[in-house]
Amino acid sequence: MKDTYHTISAPAEGEFRDRGSKFLAYAFPVSSQEDWQARLEEVRKAHPKARHHCFAFRIGMDGANYRANDDGEPSGTAGRPILGQIDSFGLTNVFVVVVRYFGGTLLGTSGLIQAYKNSTADALQKATIVEKIVMDRFRLSFEYQWLSPVMNAVKKLELQIDHQQFDDSAFIDISIRKSDTETKMLELKSLVAGVHLEEAPTLGEMPGFDIKEIK
Repeated sequence: MKDTYHTISAPAEGEFRDRGSKFLAYAFPVSSQEDWQARLEEVRKAHPKARHHCFAFRIGMDGANYRANDDGEPSGTAGRPILGQIDSFGLTNVFVVVVRYFGGTLLGTSGLIQAYKNSTADALQKATIVEKIVMDRFRLSFEYQWLSPVMNAVKKLELQIDHQQFDDSAFIDISIRKSDTETKMLELKSLVAGVHLEEAPTLGEMPGFDIKEIK
């Protein structure tokens, strides 16, 4: 199961010039529609006099969440070349917007494609590319008689603790690498219940102890 992907760690900028036209590329790490829309608005406000604000993004592991927008440029000359570079670099969860200041000379279809491609490539070449691990998150809710076995199990399995609360209701939020989730959850249940690992799949309800996935 693939549970890693490559993205950029921080915003990056690139530039390309051709016959007086200036193309400024801004690349951002994003993970949602709200993220890229906010970044687009940010760039539009920074460049209100630019003729075009063309963009593309790809989000998610399956590659199905993407968009390419030409923002008034001839169809296929801006958004697609931008998206093509995101894909060429093997990235996801990335949004790139390219701002064009017109220089007075028409560049033609091939000229525009190269300009949007090269400006995007410049930004992505300057970005720091990182590998991210996809994690599944769970909340372990329990009554206090389960505190010791739960904490011991979490420690023994070296699970990542994201948040914990021990007030009126006790819970721990944990993260597990996606490819390890099935195995780790069985190990967790067997340790908390005090049974052999092969018995974990048949465990019924454990009163006072509950596991729910955090979406």
